[in-house]
Amino acid sequence: MPADHENTHNPVRPQRPGSAVGRAWQWLVEGFAALGTVLIGVLMVIICADIVARNVMGASLPLVSELGALLLVMIVALQLATTIRADRLARTDLFLVGLKESHPRIAALLSAFFNLVGATMIGLIAYASIRILGKDWSSADYIGIVGIATLPTWPFRALILAGMTVAALEFMVRMISDLRSAVTQEASS
Repeated sequence: MPADHENTHNPVRPQRPGSAVGRAWQWLVEGFAALGTVLIGVLMVIICADIVARNVMGASLPLVSELGALLLVMIVALQLATTIRADRLARTDLFLVGLKESHPRIAALLSAFFNLVGATMIGLIAYASIRILGKDWSSADYIGIVGIATLPTWPFRALILAGMTVAALEFMVRMISDLRSAVTQEASS
């Protein structure tokens, strides 16, 4: 990349500098991402241990496939808000980058609409997760084989719900930021 290349992509929109709420929110979002990163390491260890057990003992470790599936979904849920905050979601920015240069207010409004749709969709996923968490809690649902190894599923479901809720709220934070930008663009015109 040439040294004179101007980066038009702002990966992280900072909260207001003096805002304690903004700093706490950033800590929460980044803390969820850090927990997700630790869980990636845990998942790698579990998979490697299962591979060794299959080669040495000729049998798989209990809980590996069920735990791996739950951990994978949980990792995505925990790291989604940071992905949104860093503006790393898969979307077509080719159109939006040109629009930002020629019509910044329209681009900000379009981005706000994208974030509203994202908040709605992720919010619906979080809402649907509440019933699943409630069912797992009330029925004492578990994964594994009784007598060998079992784990309750509700802690996983609770973290998935928390991750999706934080991601939906991050979309809302982004939407508000875009709307402020649109108003600022209008005022400066």
